[in-house]
Amino acid sequence: MKPIGDPEAVVSWVLAAMAGLVGAAAFIQTTGYFVTFMTGNAERAALGYFVGRPAMATAAILITVTFVAGVVVASLLRRHVWVNHPHGATMLTTICLAIASVVDFVTAGFDAPQVTFIPILFVAFGIGALNTSFCDDKKGEVSVPLSYVTGTLVKLGQGIERHISGGEAKEWNGYFLLWLAFVAGGVLGAVISLVITGGQMLLTATVICGGVALYTYRLDERTSILG
Repeated sequence: MKPIGDPEAVVSWVLAAMAGLVGAAAFIQTTGYFVTFMTGNAERAALGYFVGRPAMATAAILITVTFVAGVVVASLLRRHVWVNHPHGATMLTTICLAIASVVDFVTAGFDAPQVTFIPILFVAFGIGALNTSFCDDKKGEVSVPLSYVTGTLVKLGQGIERHISGGEAKEWNGYFLLWLAFVAGGVLGAVISLVITGGQMLLTATVICGGVALYTYRLDERTSILG
């Protein structure tokens, strides 16, 4: 975890908030689909057929598959295309949200009260891609999983233990702020959902994500020049 105040740490909070906002939009504006909570989807996939809700189980499986596909595609692009733009995944997420918005407007209409399922698959793909924004370039593994809140809380708890055992507050405060950013993004998404509905929420998320993508692109450019 980067020190507080480090530009990369700030980006991680911004992207975590973005993930929280999109996750809230998907959950509130549908019948309750998870695009950030893959643990919940795993349980739904395993249990749905046993509780008489096969459609729920199938949806969970499809969302999980598209989420993983987003991780794979973004990782390949990061390794072979986005060499100087490690946060290029944010642009891919923006594109996925834009496609989701268009698909929903075409299939359900601009004033539909809820987002249909197919657009949610594009959203899940985009969130999967977003999670590759922070990777260890040597190992090629994610170092800051933006929507994996369970893992963040585990690291937070371990950091608190290290602080209690003689370490410093920096052992845990970065993880706390990452968690707080995700929650703040979720709250913002919920508040926006009180005003607009359906595909309009997806369109709003697209615009916000586009702004975040521009911010990360400029940061990559500055980092490249300074490096």
